[in-house]
Amino acid sequence: MTTISKFPITKSDTLNRSINRAVRILVNNMRAGVEINTVLDNNGKFKWLRGINEMLTSFISGYRAKVISGSLLSNLVKAYDDAMRLDINGRSILGVVRDNPMEVGQILVDNYALQGNQGIVPGKDILVLKACQRDPENLMRILKKYPDNRYADSLLILAAFRDQEELYNYASDSHSALGKRIHSINHPLVKTIVKMSQLKTGRMYFPFLDDIYNGKISMDSITPKLEKDSSEYYALLVKTRIGYAKRMQNGDTPMAAKALVNKLHTKAIELYINEINALHDVSNLNVRFKKLEGLSPEELYYVAVLGEEEIYTSSFVSGVYPRIISRLGKSRSDTLLQLVHNDYYKKFLKMCAAYNTLDNFLDKMDKSTSQTYMKGFVSGLENTRTLEDAVDVADSYGSIYNKDLRKLILDQVQIKLAENQQKKNKRGTVIYNLLNTIFLSMDSSNHIDVAAQLGINPIYIMPNQLLRDTSKRIIVQQFFYGDKDGRTYYDAFLAQFRNANWRITRKPQWVEVQSVKGAPVTIYSNLPLDEKQDLDAESQDKLIAYLEDKGLEPTVVIHRGHSYYLNSTISKLPSSGKVVLVGSCGGYQMLNKVLEICPGAHIISSKQVGAGIINQGLINLMTEQLRQGKDLNWPAIWRTLGGKFNGGIEEKFDDYVPPYKNLGAIFITAYNNAQ
Repeated sequence: MTTISKFPITKSDTLNRSINRAVRILVNNMRAGVEINTVLDNNGKFKWLRGINEMLTSFISGYRAKVISGSLLSNLVKAYDDAMRLDINGRSILGVVRDNPMEVGQILVDNYALQGNQGIVPGKDILVLKACQRDPENLMRILKKYPDNRYADSLLILAAFRDQEELYNYASDSHSALGKRIHSINHPLVKTIVKMSQLKTGRMYFPFLDDIYNGKISMDSITPKLEKDSSEYYALLVKTRIGYAKRMQNGDTPMAAKALVNKLHTKAIELYINEINALHDVSNLNVRFKKLEGLSPEELYYVAVLGEEEIYTSSFVSGVYPRIISRLGKSRSDTLLQLVHNDYYKKFLKMCAAYNTLDNFLDKMDKSTSQTYMKGFVSGLENTRTLEDAVDVADSYGSIYNKDLRKLILDQVQIKLAENQQKKNKRGTVIYNLLNTIFLSMDSSNHIDVAAQLGINPIYIMPNQLLRDTSKRIIVQQFFYGDKDGRTYYDAFLAQFRNANWRITRKPQWVEVQSVKGAPVTIYSNLPLDEKQDLDAESQDKLIAYLEDKGLEPTVVIHRGHSYYLNSTISKLPSSGKVVLVGSCGGYQMLNKVLEICPGAHIISSKQVGAGIINQGLINLMTEQLRQGKDLNWPAIWRTLGGKFNGGIEEKFDDYVPPYKNLGAIFITAYNNAQ
């Protein structure tokens, strides 16, 4: 016979402290009640004593596995006593399972002595229901294990309203047990999702699910627009998204809204961005941007904001943006934002700032309206899950030249800082304090040493010492690509180092340019081999493998290629990079990705069109400074180069952002340092 003294814990066990006197008394009373029960024979008494012991040992196992709280022991003992009494009297324990926490109910339905009770099967169904209610994010995964659960239909209907995408995926597998259960449900939303999931083109209808379910549009009316290159389909996506944006402004949440954005993004790329990007070498803009003819300002807007990462600088600056403004006619520019119900307006303002069109855009609306939008742009940064909006604000501030607008943003940042300090919102205080410090430091009259103030490495100078490896060498790695421009710039690069200070060594997949005088500096550059056969990528990989094998860690990394190659370079960036030259169009847009790999790196990038002559000028000056053992003094480098360029090249150089003006990069580094 089991006694409480046989409860398998020691006096030193943490659990022992949670077994209070009342619980011990109740367990002893349960044991005594079993032993003196005249209705039970010896087998019955043995069963219940064993059941009590199993109940206690199950609790210990669960407690030690951290799946049940110690505070639930008293609930469990009381529930087991109630269940035992009900079972002995031939009654169901379902009510006990239902009225107790899930962990307690699970121990009851698993207990040896209770297995014959009529409440076990419905009790298990109740536990599945409780599990789904507790963890709705995993509802479908839970039901996949229990597709015959008596509550499955009602749970699946709830799932249809909570996550249409997930239900669609499970409904697509009509041969699985859960798929069959979904197909059997007679509910209009579930039936609509099931119908789509069984069509080859179901994913094309899915973005319109909310409007279809609410009778605003029919699947039949969408069908004619499903051709691969249908601009009508894209237009319908835009129209639907604008309708959803209006609803979201009023606190409504349309179903499958994320799926619609994803499809809109895909179609913007497939139908428009890919083509206008591919024609980047075509000088006739009417030819290059012919594909954009017929698009409304709203449709062009979504090409921009949803194609932010894919669109080339010239595609936005020379194509999408001027056509938006042109097609607005005499309307103010804020009409565009009103037409889309301010959907993604922060992203659009950020893009305009990054591409030096923000002042132009804001000048085309009333001053009070532009101030309202910029205040909104700066507000609510503490409420987002990521730092993206805060980084956008930092980047944009550095791109604004209108003094009144700058003052407005700074004032708003300081207002929000005070509000967050008063509310004791730590995250908001950190974000706005960093922005305030960074923005104030942009005015030299404030005499703010931003690096010292934020506790980060110097931003005006990259010390030569920090770029050296353990052997006192500085390793530079260049990424070249095998298109026509890449081959041209490669030859121009080598020509600059054919002098007495450097030695060029050719290898099958790369060249090594090594200093023979001064400090040891070696530039490794992969060959710009045929891009169509991915031979340039192969040469990069071979060089990377060689550097890793020799223990050579590049601290200066240079991207030499168009913006459409930049993602490839970033995917191969060495984490050792401390100076990164993004020598392509719109590299300014990719700062976050670079910093994820190279935290705290000094980044040089262009907000608009990258130029080979500027990139080479930077490389020449930087490598010469390093060869002479000097630090990289960014303000001095910028002054030197600024005096060498004129005309159109000077304008392009003005769009290059030195590390000390990369406010987004400074913000990210400072924020990470503050955590």
